[in-house]
Amino acid sequence: MVTLVTPALLLLLWQSGWTLDIPLEIRQPPTIIKQSMKEHIVDPKDTMIIECEAQGNPHPIFSWRRNGKYFNVARDSQVSMRRRSGTLDIYARNNPEQYEAEYQCIASNEYGSAYSHKIRLQLYSESRAPMWPKEILEPVVVSVGLPLVLSCNPPPGPPKPETYWMTSSFPTTQPVRQDRRVSMGVNGDLYFSNVLFNDSASDYCCNARFPYKNVIQQKMPVLLQARVTVFSVARTVAEAAPTWLSPRGSSSSILVLHGEELLLECIAGGVPTPHITWTKNGEDLVVTSRMKVKNFNKMIKIPKASFDDAGEYTCTATNRIGYIVHTITVMVKAAPFWLEKPTNLVLAPEENGRLICRSDGAPRPTINWFINGEPIESATPQPNRQVSGDMLSFRSVTVENTAVYQCNASNQYGYLLANAYVSVLHATPRIHGPRNELMKVIEGNNVFLECRYFGSPVPELRWSKYGQGTLEGNRFKTHSNGTLEIKRIRVEDQGTYLCVVSNVAGRDESQVRIEVKEPMLIVTRPQSMKVIRGSDVRFECGAKADVTTPVTTTWMKDKNQVTLGWRLSLDESNLIISNVNRGDEGNYTCVIKNELEQKSASACLMVMDRPDPPSNLELSDPYERTVRLSWVPGDSNHSPIKEYLVQYDDDDWLPGKWKNLSTYPGNLNSVILHLSPFSYYEFRVIAINEIGSSRPSRPSMRFQSSGAPPDVIPKNVKGVGTWRNNMEISWEPLTYREWNGPHLKYLVWWRRRDSREEWKNATTKWQKYYIYDADTFTPYEIKVQAVNDFGLGPESPVVIGYSGEDRPLTAPLNLRVSDIQSTQVTVHWDPVARNSIMGELKEYKLYYWRDSSQLRWLRVSRAMKSKAFPVNSEEPSGFLTELIPYSNYKMYIVVANNQYEGPPSNTIHFSTPEGVPSAPRFFRIQQRHLDSIYVDWDLPAEPNGIITGYSLKYQTVNATRGEELRVEDFPPNVTSFSIRRYDRYTRYRFSVAARTRVGIGEWHTEESPHYTTEIYAQDQVDITTQGWFIGIMCAVALIVLILLIVCFIKRSRGGKYPGTMLYFSYTRVSTLPYPRREEERGLQRGQPSMEAMIKRSDSDDSLVDYGEGGEISFNEDGSFIGQYTGTRRDVRELDFGGSLELHSPLNTIYSLA
Repeated sequence: MVTLVTPALLLLLWQSGWTLDIPLEIRQPPTIIKQSMKEHIVDPKDTMIIECEAQGNPHPIFSWRRNGKYFNVARDSQVSMRRRSGTLDIYARNNPEQYEAEYQCIASNEYGSAYSHKIRLQLYSESRAPMWPKEILEPVVVSVGLPLVLSCNPPPGPPKPETYWMTSSFPTTQPVRQDRRVSMGVNGDLYFSNVLFNDSASDYCCNARFPYKNVIQQKMPVLLQARVTVFSVARTVAEAAPTWLSPRGSSSSILVLHGEELLLECIAGGVPTPHITWTKNGEDLVVTSRMKVKNFNKMIKIPKASFDDAGEYTCTATNRIGYIVHTITVMVKAAPFWLEKPTNLVLAPEENGRLICRSDGAPRPTINWFINGEPIESATPQPNRQVSGDMLSFRSVTVENTAVYQCNASNQYGYLLANAYVSVLHATPRIHGPRNELMKVIEGNNVFLECRYFGSPVPELRWSKYGQGTLEGNRFKTHSNGTLEIKRIRVEDQGTYLCVVSNVAGRDESQVRIEVKEPMLIVTRPQSMKVIRGSDVRFECGAKADVTTPVTTTWMKDKNQVTLGWRLSLDESNLIISNVNRGDEGNYTCVIKNELEQKSASACLMVMDRPDPPSNLELSDPYERTVRLSWVPGDSNHSPIKEYLVQYDDDDWLPGKWKNLSTYPGNLNSVILHLSPFSYYEFRVIAINEIGSSRPSRPSMRFQSSGAPPDVIPKNVKGVGTWRNNMEISWEPLTYREWNGPHLKYLVWWRRRDSREEWKNATTKWQKYYIYDADTFTPYEIKVQAVNDFGLGPESPVVIGYSGEDRPLTAPLNLRVSDIQSTQVTVHWDPVARNSIMGELKEYKLYYWRDSSQLRWLRVSRAMKSKAFPVNSEEPSGFLTELIPYSNYKMYIVVANNQYEGPPSNTIHFSTPEGVPSAPRFFRIQQRHLDSIYVDWDLPAEPNGIITGYSLKYQTVNATRGEELRVEDFPPNVTSFSIRRYDRYTRYRFSVAARTRVGIGEWHTEESPHYTTEIYAQDQVDITTQGWFIGIMCAVALIVLILLIVCFIKRSRGGKYPGTMLYFSYTRVSTLPYPRREEERGLQRGQPSMEAMIKRSDSDDSLVDYGEGGEISFNEDGSFIGQYTGTRRDVRELDFGGSLELHSPLNTIYSLA
């Protein structure tokens, strides 16, 4: 058999000494090995189990005592005892309360009796769960600012319940929010250091949770009404010095048992909320790891009290009004506890021994000895047995000393009970455990070779290597339990080791073979790293080990094996983490092991990231314009928090619009916020470190600040008259956040300037106020202040306003011009008297228009224009610009105040001299032949004088030719020019301008197009020069001549035109620009003339009918006199409504005439 001994196992064996226990196959007294707790709570609806297990040889027999008397289990039909066990199963179908008692188990055999401790059985069921009495609780009415205590008085249990307070009906309950002002005491009562109006609620409920079955009991709800006082109406609370709410008075004392929980509590009332500090024995309290300060410094919790915790604790409650002190004297007592517990004793006849029962407590416990459950004083005396306090000694023992001895250590706070047997026997030596082992061990380790043995009397033990000599001293040590320790084992220590035990009764032996292996050594260790989230990490790990022992490498993260995936992978024995995140943070351990040992090396990975958001935002200490905001900082994620950003939301209509309030250093978690009065606020906090900003915290509870008088002055106050006898006083209204209270109004003040009259005032909720029955344009002193239900705000600075203006009474006189130029003149006039302006002089306004051009043929626009001149001197004047040269102008002037213009002055005339003309209206470039370019232009839009001619500049634009600029001058009646080109690719730049006597005008510049093909050139040739057009026109003229000849021949013969020779036909056009009805009206207009013409076609004088209704004379040769005289209209001018088409041959004649 091969045994692999690891260093951990070797260390464990070395630390635990071997006790010489009797194997169960040897006859021995009983020993209790399992029992229920002293305080045993059970549910009677289930099977009630009281455990008691024991061992011994022969197997023990069990019996029970109940309340100190024998309990006959066999006679109780609802109770049974398990086979080969003392455990009781109680099936209490009827009257389970009868089993509530104190039980004690007794395990006995022929060598003695062992006793369990006393087990107190307590019943718990939902039907028997403690409950508050049904009662009607009167409403609690308290003034705002006073302290208050709401009592809970929970049922006592068992077990002791956990209490908490809720503020609504189950199951939608919400816990009462606790802070420095509101907190729950140790006894379950709810304490208010000072009551606020918002504390009013109808359902303060104390709840008790019993942990055994997680049952919750609820007390009847309490109605709390916060009474409003005069101070609370003004949103202020009278300040008060601190007073104690718990504990009362100036001193108290607490008794606590050693090892139990110690709770020290001080709760005070007052306004502002008092702050609690602690001292111990006159010095500042040093908070250790065993101690916790809770409940906003109101409570000190010590989970396990010790004697060092005794002393005088002083709590001080302080606010800005004063302070009070309370001293708590802590006394620590102790139930008995073991210093040395008696252990079983195995002796051979005639040997000596002793049992030690050493305990302590406060007060010191009393020691009592029992034999098989009976007091040792009443037992049969034995000369070789002696009791000496906490020690029971035996000399030259015999079989009669075999028994189970009980030690009871007790004081007023509890007891201890221990069983220890004395067994007197004669037994041959024997070695327990495996034999002939093969152990592989690591060089340099301490090795323990186990040889557990038993015998009576105690056998002699000897270790040897290969059965030669005795191993003792230097690096070899034999322990009392038979284990051989080899310190810092070497390679030469390999071999077979023999363990021999012997006494007078016999001998036994066992051997162990040892192989020594080279130790494992980690040569590459992972290094701790601090990285930013999203980086890649590589942990390296490598080891050197014995070649005969293969190694395996695994990685652990926080004691859990790493699961490899796409982000976490192994490169040989190295761990690679890609794109690290917060979840990768932790302690990484490289574990390298073989069949003998394992070595590990650890490194810490810290992932720097944005901080976690703060939590548990709490508002306290509310005042008129401030409130304290506290929070619990979130994890900084290994990058220190530099600052906190506090944001607020004060929008009632569109919540969620967060604004920045202020930033605070990163070492603070409680700050005073400065707020606007009478506003609702929600706050949230953002933590900021070098990596970035955290997510916003959860919003705080909604908070309304107290009201105050307005502190903002209305801005932009002004007084302006809108009519001759009134004045409108206006200002910029305060925003809603500037109201500071409800029902904002404005108090308007006014009085005449430089008068002794009293200030008049009026209140309005609007942003304007009108004063009537005022004199025209009278100065007033004006001021405005805001007011709300809390008082008056500051007054605005006094401003001067004027009542309404009236129309000026007189016009400016002596309007004249000077320094007349082509585009501007200087205007002069005499000022108007100030008292006739009927208001503030704003400006003089000149109205002028271009009456005509000095060129009689040029039409002009007579649109009126105006120009304002501010008052600048006693002899006012101004320049009128942007005039058009060579024009006739008219003008007049008026005086104006802020509301009206006065009557016009006299109208004067003036003319501007000639100027240079504007550019020609158009400039056209054409190519009528392949070798020439034709240009023409039009008159200027504004001649600005008499045109004396035109100037034309041109030059080629081809870079290779580089001709000089040529200039041509033309008389005013020439507006065209042609130039011969060098080749078809030559382009020209032309500029043309008109001239007057004053000079040359604005140039109009264009470039000739890029003519490159004959087709394009042909498209530009004049159509009248084309042969096909000339041929067509000749054919048309010939046809007309033939028709005229036919007509004259017919006339000379006296013939008449047949009725069918002249006819009209009309065709409806499908897309007419007017409806059908208009079409019919048009036809009706044309119809009478058509009928008349048809009728006339039947007469002899049918040609006369083509006239306009008058007589047409003939010459002696029969020709038409009407062709040269009379009022003949062309057929083309007749209105046929757009729908008639003439098809008479005469139409063609007239059209060509």
